[in-house]
This record gives sequence, structure tokens and C-alpha cells, in this order.
Amino acid sequence: MSSRQLTREELAIDPVDASRLLLGSFLEAGGVRVRIVEVEAYRGGDDPASHCYRGKTPRNEVMFGSAGFLYVYFVYGMHFCANVVTLTDGVPGAVLLRAGEVVEGEDIAFSRRPASRSAAELAKGPARLCKVLGLDRSQNGLELTSSSSPVRLYAAEEPATVVRSGPRVGVAVAMDVPWRFWIDSPAVSTYKRGGKRRA
Repeated sequence: MSSRQLTREELAIDPVDASRLLLGSFLEAGGVRVRIVEVEAYRGGDDPASHCYRGKTPRNEVMFGSAGFLYVYFVYGMHFCANVVTLTDGVPGAVLLRAGEVVEGEDIAFSRRPASRSAAELAKGPARLCKVLGLDRSQNGLELTSSSSPVRLYAAEEPATVVRSGPRVGVAVAMDVPWRFWIDSPAVSTYKRGGKRRA
């Protein structure tokens, strides 16, 4: 299993390119290691689905900083979602970590998500992924590329050869932009189209 942490330089690229780089990578926190199998790319000023589309706020300021940091936000008043910041200082971009396979610390993961019916369900979706890793807003802004960080990002063992793509999940705008990427895995989440439903 990979023991090489990704660097800021490797992650200082367009979120779409970073998405492909992150597939198969490993995120480790709270005694659990997850292999990333599904992600979504979000840019800044040219992406109306991005948290940064309307500029910097206290909530999204991490996305305007250096690549290689963790951006965690709270959604629907009940869930946390984790992102890897990409691009460079002042140019916002991030990759949402949508789903993963638990490869270490499965007992801990099940203790955090006891309702899971199988290992594949443990981190199947961004909120579940955060739950099994023990991530919340207190980890927002942590450096993922530092060996001393409590949350660490490791390179994939080998580049993903078959990468599938499609629309992002549940966004209210830019619903058809194909910036969700995944590799074959039972842990990939179920697609749900965003936008307002028609009567």
C-alpha cells in the first residue's frame, strides 16, 4: 500500500486534472485509511456550482489558499463533506471526495457507522466518508501533504487506467457538467440529479 504522500506541487493543478490524480489515492485519519474511488471537481469564478463562485467568504477561504489543504464544510444541517484544495494561492479550486473503500481500520469504521450493511457501504458517499474518517469542521484547513498532519493524503499505487465520468451529484446549477469521476468499485455512490424537480 502506498506510503508516499502527495505534494502541494502535484496538487496545484486544475481540479479536473486533480480529480483523476486522486482516484485510487488514500486518505488516512482517525485510525482509518480509505482508498478514494469517486470524486467531483469544482472550480472558482467560472463554475456556478462551486462554493467560490461568488467570491471569498469565511466558509470557503481555505479554497483560495495553497493546494494540498483540507476543506471541510457542513451541509443540510447534518453532514460534513471533505475536499482537497487544488490550484494556487488566490485561485480557488477543490475536489470533493465522494466515496471510498475502507482498506485499514474497518472495525473503527463500523463502530462509527454501525448501520452499514457491508464494507462497501461504509464510505459510499461524501458524508459517510467523513463519518468513517472522523472528519468535521475542526479539521478544516489542515495540510494533507505533511507527515505530521492528523489527516494525510497518499498517492495511488498506480494511475487509474479506466476512469468514468458524468454529471455531478445534487448540484442546483450546472447540472450537466461532467465533472464527477469514478473508478469501478462497489463503493461508488448512487447518482442523483440536482436542480428543481418539474411537476
